[in-house]
Formats: sequence, structure tokens, C-alpha cells
Amino acid sequence: QVQLVESGGGLVQPGGSLRLSCAASGRIFSINAMGWYRQAPGKPRELVALRRSGGTTNYADSVKGRFTISRGNAKNTVYLQMNSLKPEDTAVYYCNAETENSDYVPYDYWGQGTQVTVWS
Repeated sequence: QVQLVESGGGLVQPGGSLRLSCAASGRIFSINAMGWYRQAPGKPRELVALRRSGGTTNYADSVKGRFTISRGNAKNTVYLQMNSLKPEDTAVYYCNAETENSDYVPYDYWGQGTQVTVWS
């Protein structure tokens, strides 16, 4: 079992910044990627940013140039630096880990979610 613990959400004015953190712990054999998804009320969950174990990253078009995903110094930790926040960034943000067990069976784990609210 793998646990993902998120932190860093909150309330911020447009143009402000927040940094989200996610730490994975537990029985981890291999993590192939860690990323952030978000879900706004009445909308489906969407990918925000993804970082693969090799270092490649992917971003939603709506956040390119404003958000940066990075690996922390601590093992199995990932950050999402969010700058120039907009009201449309308001959502619950979820950390995700794409893992494999010792039999190379893939499984996705999710954090509990952290609220980001950008108000004007």
C-alpha cells in the first residue's frame, strides 16, 4: 500500500502563487511517474502536470508557462509551483503516483486532495 500526502493548498488572489507538495510513502517498489490533477465543481478531473521518473514533464495547455512540476530532494516527493494564478485555476488538486509492484503490475494511487481557491 502506498500513501500520498499533499499539502500547500489555500486561498490566494489572482496573480498570486502557491506551492503544492506531495510525498509518497509505504510499500513502494517503483514509481514511474508522479503528477497533479485537478477537479473543479461540475467538471471532470483533468491532468495539470506530470513528471516521469526519467525527468520528462507534461503540462496542460492552460497552465504552461505558469506552473512548474519538480522533484523534491526527499525521495518520492513532488512539488507543483503555481504562479500567476487565475480564478479558473480554482479546484481540488490531487496528487497521483503511477506505480508498479514487484510483479510489474501497474497501479495508480491518489492523494486526498487539497483545495486551491483563487478569488478576486
